[in-house]
Amino acid sequence: MAETAPADRVRTAEIIGSLSLATDVAVGFPMEHGLQSTLVAMRLCDLLGVDQATATQTYYLCLLFYVGCTAPADIASDIFGSDHALMTHAMPSRFGSRGEIVSGFMRALAPPDEPVLKRARQLAHRAPRLLLGFPGVVAAVCELGRMLTDRLGLPTTISGMFAYESERWDGKGLPGLAEGDAIPLPVRIVHVARDATVQSMLGDRSFVVDVLNRRAGAAFDPDVARLAVLHSDVLESHESPWEAVLAAEPKPWLALEGLEIDEALAAMGEFSDIASSYTLGHSEGVASLAMGAAVQLGLAPADVRRVNRAGLVHDLGRVSVPLRVWEKSSKLATSDWEMVRLHAYHSERVLARSPLLSDLIPVAGLHHERLDGSGYHRGSGGATLDPQARLLAVADAYHAMREPRPYRPALPAAEAAASILDEARGGLLDPEAVAAVLQVAGEEAPSIERPAGLTERQVEVVRLLVRGLQTKQIARQLDISAKTADRHIQNAYRKMGVSTRAGAALFAMQRGLTSWGEFPIGERTQPS
Repeated sequence: MAETAPADRVRTAEIIGSLSLATDVAVGFPMEHGLQSTLVAMRLCDLLGVDQATATQTYYLCLLFYVGCTAPADIASDIFGSDHALMTHAMPSRFGSRGEIVSGFMRALAPPDEPVLKRARQLAHRAPRLLLGFPGVVAAVCELGRMLTDRLGLPTTISGMFAYESERWDGKGLPGLAEGDAIPLPVRIVHVARDATVQSMLGDRSFVVDVLNRRAGAAFDPDVARLAVLHSDVLESHESPWEAVLAAEPKPWLALEGLEIDEALAAMGEFSDIASSYTLGHSEGVASLAMGAAVQLGLAPADVRRVNRAGLVHDLGRVSVPLRVWEKSSKLATSDWEMVRLHAYHSERVLARSPLLSDLIPVAGLHHERLDGSGYHRGSGGATLDPQARLLAVADAYHAMREPRPYRPALPAAEAAASILDEARGGLLDPEAVAAVLQVAGEEAPSIERPAGLTERQVEVVRLLVRGLQTKQIARQLDISAKTADRHIQNAYRKMGVSTRAGAALFAMQRGLTSWGEFPIGERTQPS
C-alpha cells in the first residue's frame, strides 16, 4: 500500500459536520440545525463539568443524531400528508407528553389546512399503518445510526449510544429498555440540546424555557433540562456555527488519513443511497466505475483519488428531494422536476464547508451536466467541465441505467452502453470518458465518430496544438513530417470552422477532445 501523502489528512469533525448538514437537508431542518444543537450540547457539557470522554461522545452524537433518518424514508413518503409534515408537526412534539405526541402525529398524517372530511379519510387510512410500522422505524433509525457511525472513524462507544436515541427519562420511550440514569448521560444532554434548538424555531427564549420546564422529569433528565433553563443564554444561536463547532470539539481532535477518508465518504454515500431500494449501492458503484476509467485514461494519482471521492458523495443532495418524487412511475410535475434539478446543488451545499470536501465540488456537483450545456443544475458546457467531471457524468449515467427505476426495469448492459454511446455521438457526453467507462464495465466500446468529421490523427494533432506545441514539436511527437503535421492542422481548422489556436482550444474543450493523460501525450491504443 502506498504511503499516505501528508496532505491527505482531515479532521474527523469536518467530515461529521458535513454529514450533519446532510441530515438537516434530509429531515427538513434549516441548514446548520445540527451544528447549532451541538453548540448548545457542548455548553451544557461545560456547565455540568463532564469528563473528556463524555464530552466527546456528546459532541459526535449530537452532530449525528439524525444520521439514521433515511432508513424509514419509504414509510414517511408513503403515509405522511406532506413533504415537510414530520418537521412541521411531528418533530416539535417528539419529546412532549403523550397528548402532544398524538396531536403532532395526527397533524403530520392529515395536514390541518385540509378539509375536515378529507382529513378524516387520511387519518383512517394512514394512522393504522403508522402504528404498525413505527416500532420498526425506531429500530431501523437506531441500527442505521450505529452502522454508519462505525464507518466514520469514531470511537465504538459512540455508535452504542444510538440504542438509546428514542428512550425517555420517564421510561416511556422506545424500545423502552432504559430510563433515568440508565440512559447514558451524552444521550440525555443531546435530547435537551436537540429539542431546545427545534423549539427555538417556533418561539423566543421564554417559549423554549417553558417547553423545557414542562418536559423536565418526563422526556428529559431534570438536572440537564433545569440547568439549560437556569442558564438559558446557552440556547442562543451562533452566527458562525461551522467554525464554532470545529473549535468546540473536545481535544485531542480526531483525524482521518488516506483510506480512512475514503471509508468515511463511502458511509456518507450510503446515507443517501439507503433512502430508496432503487439506489442501493449507487454511490459506491459510480465511484468505482469513474475511478477505474480515470486509471484507464492515465489521470494522475491525485486526480484518480479525487474522482473516486467525488463519486462517493456526489448524490448526497438526493436526500433534499422527497422520496415520493424519486419513486414516481409517472411523468414528473414541473415542481417535482425543479426539486430533482436542484439535488446536485444541495450536494454542493453539504460539501462546501470542509476544505477537503469543497475541492470535490467541481466534480461531484457537475455529474448531471452535459457538454452541450443541456444538463443541470448549472447548464455548464464542455469548456467548464474538467476530465474528472466528465468521467463522473458518464459513470453516473451508465450506472443509473443499470439500476431499476419505478418507471422502468434495469437496462441490460448492452442497452445501457448503446444509450451512452448515442449521447456521446450527440455531443452530450465525452467520447473518451464513455469508452473508458464501458471498458471498465466490461463492455466493448466501438469507435465513436469525432466532431466535425475529424479523423483520429487530426484529433491527436489538435490535442497537441491546443496544449501549446508548435508544428515541428507536433511532428516529432507523432513521428511524422512537419509538412504532414501542418496539413493536418489546416484540415482540422477547416473542419472545425476556426482559424486560430484559441478557437481550436475552445472547440476541443467544448467537445471533449482535450487530453486526458499527463503532458506530453504518449502513444495510447484507442479503444475499439
